[in-house]
Amino acid sequence: ISSCCYLNRRLNQLSSHDPLWKRHCKKYWLISDEEKSRRNQGWRSIFISTFSDLGRYIQYYATLKKAWDDLEQYLGQWCPRMIGSLKESVREEDLDAVEAQIHCKLPDDYRCSFRIHNGQKLVVPGLMGSMALSNHYRSEDLLDIDTAAGGFQQRLGLKQCLPLTFCIHTGLSQYMALESVEGRNKYEIFYQCPDQMARNPSAIVMFITGTSYLEWFTSYVNKVVTGGYPIIRDQIFRYVHDKDCVATTEDITVSVSTSFLPELSSVHPPHYFFTYRIRIEMSKDALPENACQLESRYWRITNAKGDVEEVQGPGVVGEFPVISPGKVYEYTSCTTFSTTSGYMEGYYTFHCLYNKDRFFNVTIPRFHMVCPTFKVSTA
Repeated sequence: ISSCCYLNRRLNQLSSHDPLWKRHCKKYWLISDEEKSRRNQGWRSIFISTFSDLGRYIQYYATLKKAWDDLEQYLGQWCPRMIGSLKESVREEDLDAVEAQIHCKLPDDYRCSFRIHNGQKLVVPGLMGSMALSNHYRSEDLLDIDTAAGGFQQRLGLKQCLPLTFCIHTGLSQYMALESVEGRNKYEIFYQCPDQMARNPSAIVMFITGTSYLEWFTSYVNKVVTGGYPIIRDQIFRYVHDKDCVATTEDITVSVSTSFLPELSSVHPPHYFFTYRIRIEMSKDALPENACQLESRYWRITNAKGDVEEVQGPGVVGEFPVISPGKVYEYTSCTTFSTTSGYMEGYYTFHCLYNKDRFFNVTIPRFHMVCPTFKVSTA
């Protein structure tokens, strides 16, 4: 009995030793030394008070808080007007009220994210990326909890699905399945795609974008803050660039990035829509007399079945750009495949401005386009 009393005394002294709680505060709650000083509390009391509020999210909080912090820091530098659209966190009782309203449990990683930021206001540009092509434009906002709850679906084809994003131009949303119904896995995230060949309007095919909220949100943020998505006119554009997809001919470098557009695609009938963005740049070290003008283009387009289509024509998107040392020309175009993947390659023909009799071809590197994983409707 005496030994037990002594042991308990030592455990009590150990658990009250403030420096031991510093590591846990930094690991689980990302509390910095500066924040501790501002709070004017010990590490132990900070850990306990934070745990009493956010304890159910201890396995998610640090990952999601870091993602939000990284995103805010990046937006502050590159897209400052987007910072003002972010909404403050919600309370536990607000999330509980939403669960009572929709009669479904929200996953803890989703709830945890909204304890940090309650999505954003319905504004343009949207936090979850933009896309522009000719007269087609979309920009997706991350919905706040009340707007998401208002869009909760119980209709056939989208039963028990909660919208995560929304585009005011297209009506496009990414949904999260809150239950495993209609062929979906619980907490799977997807774009809906109506089956145009089915008579049943509830026949909805899914283009899957994530297996959980944590994976979906953090992978997107990582792509943004590492420069994986370009910033164009103060907006995040969801073009994906393969670092190997670059070709240099003489002083001219051509690089390509691509994007899949689910809102313009369908599984039945098979019609997969892709857009690509091409960057043509002449080295700044090139001689001034190497300035040239794009004359024509040649494309070799191959689908997953090996079917080949060849396209040749003047200029690009109706233009005949002039390239000189240090200058860059970029343009966007699109293509469709009847298969889930395909690739394009080709060349541009240029003529020299200072020697109009000289023509030469500039290689366009092969670039692949692949539709995301999808599930066919069970309806």
